[in-house]
Amino acid sequence: MQSTQLQITGSAARPTFHLQTFQLADPTPGEVQIQMQATSVNPIDTKRAQGYGKRVLGIKGAGKFPLAMGNDIVGTVSALGRNVTRLKIGDHVFGLKAASAFGTHATHVNAKAKFLRPVPAGVSAAELAALPYSFTTMMLALKGAGLNQNTARGSSVLVIGAAGGLGQLALQVLSGWDALVTAVCETATVELCQSLGASEIIDRFKTKVRDLAPRFDAVLNFAAWDDDEFLASRLRHGALGHATTVHPLLANFDRLGWIGGGLQTIKDKRRVASAGKKASGSSRYAWTVFSPNEEALDVLADGLTKGRFKLPIGLTVPLSEGEKAFVHVSEGRVGRAVLMCQASGNTA
Repeated sequence: MQSTQLQITGSAARPTFHLQTFQLADPTPGEVQIQMQATSVNPIDTKRAQGYGKRVLGIKGAGKFPLAMGNDIVGTVSALGRNVTRLKIGDHVFGLKAASAFGTHATHVNAKAKFLRPVPAGVSAAELAALPYSFTTMMLALKGAGLNQNTARGSSVLVIGAAGGLGQLALQVLSGWDALVTAVCETATVELCQSLGASEIIDRFKTKVRDLAPRFDAVLNFAAWDDDEFLASRLRHGALGHATTVHPLLANFDRLGWIGGGLQTIKDKRRVASAGKKASGSSRYAWTVFSPNEEALDVLADGLTKGRFKLPIGLTVPLSEGEKAFVHVSEGRVGRAVLMCQASGNTA
């Protein structure tokens, strides 16, 4: 099968993009081949395009250029590998692919069948493409902080960066689980966070986060690593825990190498965990690292069939204009950036 992918030819502050056609291998056992309809550009993609994380991701073959970014999948099954019984050719699916050099910014990809789910009725391809990576990352953060449908009920949860993609999804999930969510956001997004179920709003332009009392059962930091040690001290005694998605794991190894990066990572984690344990007695502290997760996809699929979970779309462009999507995300513009995967031309 011929596939065209949006390749980034080398890491740079302003990467160079190129549409490259190649022969896609047949799906291996447990995989399916997908004719892509839509995918998305996430913040991690723009960072990776500048060389971020290439030492650690290189272990997975995802750190050497040229490569295609992307993890989100919306498309149609076009071929089956051996031992795939749950799906058939022609099925419309959405889901995820782990980081690799052959990401989902392409017209056709191979992906593990276990990380795909049927497309729910009433959800557009663009809307759907914006969700799997972000939703899975968010759910892994909730799990890392000790939050689930049972523990969240009645718990006080502090969400930093509540108006970002992960924060918005966390508000939607936690409000559905009857948690009492305190959302930290900017003035312009106060109404958004209220509409997504926040019980309390902290406008960071009007109230200093550092004035908050240590009264929370869980903390989710989706905003800034520099705040993490302080946020750990906002847990009340007997709290569940604290998770962050903005940790320096990949950056430590990029900057300091394997030994230095490992030592710095241990030091960083111990420092923040110690602050949390001192405040609450809880030793639960997690650095969230994305990987495809079946449980998270099941929660997402179930919620979508009930008309729940969404992120605003700010830009939709064809694969051939993918550079525009990367610029949109790297400049922090409002809404998610979606690629419609029909190739045309030779460059983006």
